Amino acid sequence: MFETFAYLAISLILVVAIHEAAHAFVAYKLGDNTAKHQGRLTLNPLAHLDPLGTIMVFLAGFGWGKPVPVNPYNFKDPIKGSALVSLAGPASNFLTALICSIPLKYFGASLPEPVAILLWTITDLSILLGIFNLLPFPPLDGSKIFAVLVPEKYRARYMNFMERSQIYFIIFMIVDIVLINRYLGYSILWVLIRNAKDFVKILIFLGG
Repeated sequence: MFETFAYLAISLILVVAIHEAAHAFVAYKLGDNTAKHQGRLTLNPLAHLDPLGTIMVFLAGFGWGKPVPVNPYNFKDPIKGSALVSLAGPASNFLTALICSIPLKYFGASLPEPVAILLWTITDLSILLGIFNLLPFPPLDGSKIFAVLVPEKYRARYMNFMERSQIYFIIFMIVDIVLINRYLGYSILWVLIRNAKDFVKILIFLGG
């Protein structure tokens, strides 16, 4: 039990740090120094862990890091710039999973067991975090990525929706995990994410 917790904790620390650092790095490259000035342009996990997001990983198998501060008005195109910064997080997770899959695919039998378990855990968590953050609901990355597809005449309403609807998604997650899971025996959100994770994992391990 302790070993399982240790592998999960180490993997979570690495995956969240990479995810949030990717946001900060792309924002910096696009001209916004906000994250850099607040010490978020780093792989130091202490700068990125969010208490609630961390707890959700252990309770539900998915979660999030502390949001990276971004000033979209420092970008040439605030909407596209914000979308690219948001996309960087999930993209870094899928890239991490792909990199970890290489030794597992080609050297799995000869890897020391602790190394193999850690690589599998990092791969699973990376895919889970990447998929979860692509959901188009505030405050997740997918909501800002989806903003690019919203017609300009509706964009102001959508941005207003993103600012005010974060609490509703958090309430939905709690209801889904606590109540629906209790009475139906499964979480609707978790079933969707788990199926998507299995599909992505097949693509990663069959590719190359």
